[in-house]
Amino acid sequence: MIGIIDYGMGNLFSVSKALERLNAPYFISEDKEALLKADALILPGVGAFKDAMAKLKETGLAEMIDSFVDSGKPLLGICLGMQLLFESSEEHGYSEGLKLLPGKVVRFPGITEDGSAYKVPHMGWNKLHFKKNSSITPNMDDDFVYFVHSYYADTKDEVIIASCSYDKKVPAVVGRNNVYGMQFHPEKSSKLGMHLLSNFANLIQEG
Repeated sequence: MIGIIDYGMGNLFSVSKALERLNAPYFISEDKEALLKADALILPGVGAFKDAMAKLKETGLAEMIDSFVDSGKPLLGICLGMQLLFESSEEHGYSEGLKLLPGKVVRFPGITEDGSAYKVPHMGWNKLHFKKNSSITPNMDDDFVYFVHSYYADTKDEVIIASCSYDKKVPAVVGRNNVYGMQFHPEKSSKLGMHLLSNFANLIQEG
């Protein structure tokens, strides 16, 4: 059973509907004990990094996530949920993250090196380029997925599973051990997005 973490800042409806289409059993909860018993967790997120981390810490969910990851069971962060996996963010001032992956979350500057302006947020369909295989991306083909974000993860190549280009290389799928993240919205990304969610759900069966 997949637990979807409800901390007041996630798009619970679209993620849960996607899991229903995959026939993947799930529940939505803010209860720490119930979530710890899940076979896998999804951390969704929409909004500001600082506010999200404040809610996770106030409710004790940040500590629960640490314990869950230590148990070896899989965790997936989506959009803001992926950004929260990193060490810190500069959004609305410095904020510490969950520190499950190395790196910091920074804003797209909106200006290229040659001085040309480009739109922020990065919004719309962009092509994923897979860098390496992982448990959730075995032999995947490059394809398009749907992004909406103004900040991106500045992280090490070793955790980047797939990236896209938006003036610079943008980590789009990240992972290390049992922690995974997707910067785009897999539930809104047609065939490829659903395939990736299905692969994550299948980690329960493999475990």
